[in-house]
Order: sequence, then C-alpha cells, then structure tokens
Amino acid sequence: MKVFVVLAIALVCAFAPAQGKVFTKCGLAQALYAHGIPKADLANWVCLVQHESSFNTAAVGALNSNGTRDYGLFQINNKYWCKGNISSYNECNVACSALLSDDITGAVNCAKKIKAQQGFKAWYGWLNHCQGALPSINECF
Repeated sequence: MKVFVVLAIALVCAFAPAQGKVFTKCGLAQALYAHGIPKADLANWVCLVQHESSFNTAAVGALNSNGTRDYGLFQINNKYWCKGNISSYNECNVACSALLSDDITGAVNCAKKIKAQQGFKAWYGWLNHCQGALPSINECF
C-alpha cells in the first residue's frame, strides 16, 4: 500500500504543470530595471507583462489560429522570435523553452529586440490594455 501511495504521488508530481516564477509588479519592475530597461519605460513593460502572462515566467499561450504559440513573461511567438516545434525565423536565436526560465535574461533580451523592431504595438496585451492607462511603479523604487 505504501508503495502505491509513493508511486501515485510521484506520478502526480511528474505530470503537474510547471508553475514558473510569478513576479509581483514591483519585483518585475526591479528585475527589468536590473536588466537595463530604463525607468521611463518600466510602466509600459510591467503593464505588458501583466496582460500577456500575468507575471508568470512559465506561461504558454493557447494555440494561435496559425498553429503558433506564445512563450514566457512576454508571450514571445515561436514563428518569428524563438525556436520551438514549428519552422521558425528564430530572430532572437533562442529556444522557446528558454523563455520559460525563471532567469529572465533571454526573455528580456528577446523582448527588447521585438520592441526595437516593432514597438510595444507588437503585443496585443499592451495594445488592448496599456495605451494611456499605465500602472504606477513609483512605489517600487
């Protein structure tokens, strides 16, 4: 009986979804600042992440209509920006699975590249929720 219970617990743990790190608003603002995001841009980034991934590094979006998925804090798409299970341009030269890491360096670097090329309008979360309605991050510093 004990063997069955141990085996059942092991199976549940093996198939439980990864939780990832879930940032607080201020925790994310401070981490992004430490990764070189200017303070003037932090409210935009925090709002974007809140509405894209709910601050969760392990977030994987639902299957998009074109068969792609979005990964990590910034919900970076696997058709254009990272290498996943479909043919990809892989502009960030990173595996999509690396964007799910609690070490957000790769995700931040890729997100910076996306913003440099397309601006914040590359993200629907920002477009639909953040234009003109940014959270205050003053209490974070």
